[in-house]
Amino acid sequence: MSEYQHVRVDGTVSFLPNRLNRHPVVVRGLTADELWICCGLSGGAGLLIGAPLSWLFSTVALAPTFVVLGIAFGVFIGGGILRRQKRGRPDTWLYRQLQWRTTVSYPLLAGWVGGNTLITRSGYWTTRRAVP
Repeated sequence: MSEYQHVRVDGTVSFLPNRLNRHPVVVRGLTADELWICCGLSGGAGLLIGAPLSWLFSTVALAPTFVVLGIAFGVFIGGGILRRQKRGRPDTWLYRQLQWRTTVSYPLLAGWVGGNTLITRSGYWTTRRAVP
């Protein structure tokens, strides 16, 4: 065996890979899941803008054009904003942030997004010690 391999005699690995279970970055700092969410939301916004304009100007081509433009702007602008927000935070920060905001804003959806497991108490924490 080579000295560069980190395999013990019993066949186990002597180091723990720390990036093994992370989602790979696909485009502009977004993982695949984040990219799908960004594309879906920005494509929907483009459709909301393009559909009335295509009806107003009586041309069907405006709706898919605005969907494509919405996705392009959403990925490049939204991806940059999201990358700045995620910088220096744990991998699951975005998902926990969305889960927490949904739980606080819409308590009826808390069970659906798993917000029942979050600690949502606000206030001062104390050790119940008296200062002499």
